[in-house]
Amino acid sequence: MTSYAAFIGHQPALSTAEIAALLPDFSLRKQYKDVVIFDTSLSLNQEFLDLLGGTIALARSVTEQSIELQDVPALLANELKGGKRSKVVFSLRSSGVSPRQLHGLYRACKQFLKRQGQPSRYVGTERKAASAVLLHEHDMLNGKRNAELALITDPETGDIWVGRTVGAQDVDAYSKRDIEKPVRDTTVGLLPPKLAQALLNLGVFAVRTRQQKAAKQTAKFTLPVLTVLDPFCGTGVIPMECLLRSWDVLASDASQKAVNGCTKNLDWLRKERKIAKKDATSDVWKQDALTPFALKKLPDIVVTETTLGPPLEKRPTLKDVQKLRTENDALQVAFLQNAAATLPGVPLVCTYPVWYSSKQPEFLRRVWDEAAKIGYSPALPVEPPETTERISLLYRRPGQFVGREIVVWMPAQ
Repeated sequence: MTSYAAFIGHQPALSTAEIAALLPDFSLRKQYKDVVIFDTSLSLNQEFLDLLGGTIALARSVTEQSIELQDVPALLANELKGGKRSKVVFSLRSSGVSPRQLHGLYRACKQFLKRQGQPSRYVGTERKAASAVLLHEHDMLNGKRNAELALITDPETGDIWVGRTVGAQDVDAYSKRDIEKPVRDTTVGLLPPKLAQALLNLGVFAVRTRQQKAAKQTAKFTLPVLTVLDPFCGTGVIPMECLLRSWDVLASDASQKAVNGCTKNLDWLRKERKIAKKDATSDVWKQDALTPFALKKLPDIVVTETTLGPPLEKRPTLKDVQKLRTENDALQVAFLQNAAATLPGVPLVCTYPVWYSSKQPEFLRRVWDEAAKIGYSPALPVEPPETTERISLLYRRPGQFVGREIVVWMPAQ
């Protein structure tokens, strides 16, 4: 087993869950606010990180021995493969290391390399780690020449975990497919591509759980090939992420405007990323998700952002929430009933609205009461956070009055 550290974003429970969803042998070591350390027998790299919506950087351990901060320069030198006639570039990424300590480490590393006759320079500072753009720009992730070390200090024991960064988010790629796609509908809640990735990763967990068979044992991580149905496709954020994985797409929406937008966005993505239809098919049509599905072949999984209701510009009152909840609960129950009847045996990954009133978050109720009667039970690849008091995950951007509850529904066997 190899130890890895994932530097995660502002949704730690969801970030941990999507990693666990993709790795059948995931074993959690430590969970901190901004980092999760875990073990797996699989070799992970940039390709794996590209699948994760909630991980900023991924590091692989370079030693299992207990170290002191003064050991870091020598460990860094072991990871650098530069020639003595040209400068190498290095950086340090940390959690639990003070800015003062980190400042000293940068200087110590540079002086250590100088004594070895190796010219060097560093990117990032003691206050802010090097950006993902710089890590990619300086080829610091492939192990060929330059390198970044990750240092994580356990606040209770003082033990220091050290690894080498092997993957970092491609910020430009996210911006391009989110902002530059031809159709964006700002009148409804916009599903971030990173969240769509997390939902699809939970779908991998659901399919594996449903099939009750272990993934094929390989040394390197491999992504299973799936067919995904999104019955509330909107302008196609989830279908687009499917195509990027070479997964076949089935997408529908009650709005013809949404169908047209989804189709146009998928065509644009195929052209931009050179995704041939023979490598990943896509079928988009107009259909109300509450009406029976008549598919020649069932999908492996349903992954969808269901209706969250109207976007709110101010904090809702309890009276507002009661009305919104009654309407949305009725829709969600009807959708589950339709899925159970016409998509038998297919797991579902859904998002439900969470309203943030002045007192506490308000969740849907009736759909949870009815789910078991309809034939579904919730599941997650990790223990759920205490914030929901049920088997689900939360996603909310700062300042939003409508968040998302993420649920994986498993059909009865």
